[in-house]
Amino acid sequence: MTVWLLGDQLHPDATPLRSADHVLLVEAHAFAERRRYHPQKLTLVFSAMRHFRDDLRDRGYDVTYLRAETFGDALEEYFEANPGDDLVGMRSPSHGADEWRRRLVDERGGALTLVENDLFLTSRADFDAWAGVDASDDGESGTAVTDEGTAFRQEDWYRHVRRETGILMDGDDPVGGAWNYDEENRETPPPEWSPPDVPRFEPDGTTRGVQAFVAERYDDHWGDPSGFRWPVTREEALTAVDHFVSVRLSEFGDYQDAMRDGEWALCHSLLSAALNLGLLRPREVVDPAVAAYESGDAPLNSVEGFVRQVIGWREFVRHVYRRAMPELAEANQLGQTASLPPLYWDGETEMRCLSEAVGHVRKRGYAHHIERLMILANFALLYGVDPAELNEWFHLGFVDAYHWVTTPNVVGMGSFGTDVLSSKPYAASANYVDGMSDYCAACPYAKSETTGENACPFNALYWDFLKRHEETLRGTGRMGLMYSHVDRKDDAEWRAIRQRAEDLRTAAAEGEL
Repeated sequence: MTVWLLGDQLHPDATPLRSADHVLLVEAHAFAERRRYHPQKLTLVFSAMRHFRDDLRDRGYDVTYLRAETFGDALEEYFEANPGDDLVGMRSPSHGADEWRRRLVDERGGALTLVENDLFLTSRADFDAWAGVDASDDGESGTAVTDEGTAFRQEDWYRHVRRETGILMDGDDPVGGAWNYDEENRETPPPEWSPPDVPRFEPDGTTRGVQAFVAERYDDHWGDPSGFRWPVTREEALTAVDHFVSVRLSEFGDYQDAMRDGEWALCHSLLSAALNLGLLRPREVVDPAVAAYESGDAPLNSVEGFVRQVIGWREFVRHVYRRAMPELAEANQLGQTASLPPLYWDGETEMRCLSEAVGHVRKRGYAHHIERLMILANFALLYGVDPAELNEWFHLGFVDAYHWVTTPNVVGMGSFGTDVLSSKPYAASANYVDGMSDYCAACPYAKSETTGENACPFNALYWDFLKRHEETLRGTGRMGLMYSHVDRKDDAEWRAIRQRAEDLRTAAAEGEL
């Protein structure tokens, strides 16, 4: 049996491999000329695939590894040598990918059988049964989850998964008596605190070869190709898990929402890229974290917060994406149409928080979840950026980004393009940034001012956003307090706010913010 695995299905024990004697891997190149992916993202994917190839061969598999311009070109070559072959693959979480793969194979005289993707903790059937949606339509036909006004909530799903798996459960109750510890996970580190060292995986000969190829082939791509540090093998990924659990997990919870000038990683796990490549399964990162709590080596608030990210949110967005596509990708309930300002590409802005966050993405292809949601997405939301354009930027820029990852997070959560994931927009002024970071202390803009040339851009844009979208947002869940503040402002204040917001948009569009 020949198993065709994709570049995000690189687990050595993926179910189809258990009965395979031949494995097909395709490294296609032309797609990355159509989209200017971060060079570290391309290095990560191609290097991980080549290491996976070598590992399979060392384990005795017969591997056909084809480097080609397109998948179609590679399959043409494969079926010329193996006419009429039957292939087995795992389903892809990306919308439309499975139909596209079947078509490519069918057109070349082969057959493709797809089995469940076992690199997630929960299956399509699990989610559909929980959600009460029609399992006969698995989402691939484009039936939107909102057809009957349904909006799924992550907290309900998260509790369901914990009950079903027994993770952090004490019988029918959550360990510790609470389902989450968000209130304990909003601390900012004191000035004297230093984050633990970040693990660095030095490129070997294979990775250096990929770096050279990427540098030559994609020399005009956005992002810094140097300083590559991501795990590209199963062994490195497991080492990264051990490092997080033993070194970073204990303080992860307290500071998971914090931002600090000059620090890009804090105590975050940095495991999302390895998970999304398939080098790790969810239980392989969750179980060691739970074990650390049970042995007294990590506090419950840290462990629960991490577990929720993996078995709650990651699983949830994968399924909501599947059920809500293709409408989700184009959702834009607020009708926002502005283009991304140049600062998202060059990082050139006096706003310290944005300069730092964009700089992290440019340098490493990574920023942690609060930087993503409350700095990068929040500013674009207030500015009025088209959700699809912001989604494309995230897709290109992050080493852990795939369409199924970014679309729910960016279009749904960050841009509030739909209420399928959230009942309110994640919009915030400078108060939030100041409360969760030390950025404002080093910023020339005044965090406490709304209007005037020195006022923090977040403030005027925030109030202008609420006013512009009042018809949609007033009365939306948890927005009552914000609109009580809107109602206190008089006409003169609103004129000043609108003028300041207009001036800010002009300055940002001209690269002068």
